[in-house]
Amino acid sequence: MKNFNGKILFLDRSDINTDEIIPAKYLTESTKSALKPYCLEDLILPGFDPKKDIEGKSVIVTRANFGCGSSREHAPWVLEYNDINIVIAVNFARIFRQNMFNCGLMAVTLPEETIDEIFKRFAGTPAECVTDFEAGTLTISNDKDSMTCSYEISGFDAALVKAGGWVEYADKNY
Repeated sequence: MKNFNGKILFLDRSDINTDEIIPAKYLTESTKSALKPYCLEDLILPGFDPKKDIEGKSVIVTRANFGCGSSREHAPWVLEYNDINIVIAVNFARIFRQNMFNCGLMAVTLPEETIDEIFKRFAGTPAECVTDFEAGTLTISNDKDSMTCSYEISGFDAALVKAGGWVEYADKNY
């Protein structure tokens, strides 16, 4: 199972699409790892610089409809190769969400009010996330504050995460 703890990258916008996560011009790369330097390259957010802001982050907290657009698997792959194993949002595009779990990554949904509170209390600070997979909780904290949230994922998605993704799950079960 992957690590679902670490420093948080806050992306304060809804509707971040797969072409912003990994631009289509890089989909011809021959290996997943070759995608790494292009993660979020086309995402335009005030003050955001993908070359500086992604390094050392393992968790994304964002708004609604993350991963909308085309159904490419490259979007979760580029997150994985940048050591981002968990995205926390109000909701996700359906295919992107399932591609995350198929890669052994987590797409955690929280109510909009909870996401708003996380941004209010922690965005702009060196915040971290600690996930207790078995308890279904995650704790967001910085040097002054802490907040624990419960989340739910289906039994099958949990099995995919525990196995490390769909291929590893199929190898063990079929």
